[in-house]
Amino acid sequence: MVKLTLIARVTDGLPLAEGLDDGRDLKDAEFYKQQAKALFKNLSKGHNEASRMSIETGPFVFHYIIEGRVCYLTMCDRSYPKKLAFQYLEDLKSEFEKVNGNQIETAARPYAFIKFDTFIQKTKKLYLDTRTQRNISKLNDELYEVHQIMTRNVQEVLGVGEKLDQVSQMSSRLTSESRIYADKARDLNRQALIRKWAPVAIVLGVVFLLFWVRKKIW
Repeated sequence: MVKLTLIARVTDGLPLAEGLDDGRDLKDAEFYKQQAKALFKNLSKGHNEASRMSIETGPFVFHYIIEGRVCYLTMCDRSYPKKLAFQYLEDLKSEFEKVNGNQIETAARPYAFIKFDTFIQKTKKLYLDTRTQRNISKLNDELYEVHQIMTRNVQEVLGVGEKLDQVSQMSSRLTSESRIYADKARDLNRQALIRKWAPVAIVLGVVFLLFWVRKKIW
């Protein structure tokens, strides 16, 4: 069955809505919510290009779809049919776009569309029992296929993001250090030039001064 449902903006990972009753009967619910937010963060950095994916985490599976720069994500038991999970997300997507589509880009605070929880809870109940005639029909719908949707492990997905972050941070650090070294090199060169030509300048200055004094006397 559906355990968690979260909706976020892909461009910056801003959470837009979630199922408020989700996770009440779930052990370590906060841990899995943090994983979901980490996935949103990865998506906001472009670390995963797939618009649909399933991600295994412990005894559960995250399923998400991305449409119109919004990510619709749910976490279900591993035994829950993948086809139903994605059709559940499609239902959420259609309604969310219809109700909030023109406000998504301008949303400035987290959970700006928290009232969407009402629709989440109502839709989740429809997908609760996989044996209802409605859900059996959806499972038998040959026009909606999910076999091609990639399944990966959460550590693999988040690990890729962490490695890319580390590479990016290392690159930034090396660039910064290179600038520091370049500045130090310029300072050393300047000091070397001063040490080299300062005596010559002093001698020329003394000669010029003596010449000027002699000229004044004579």
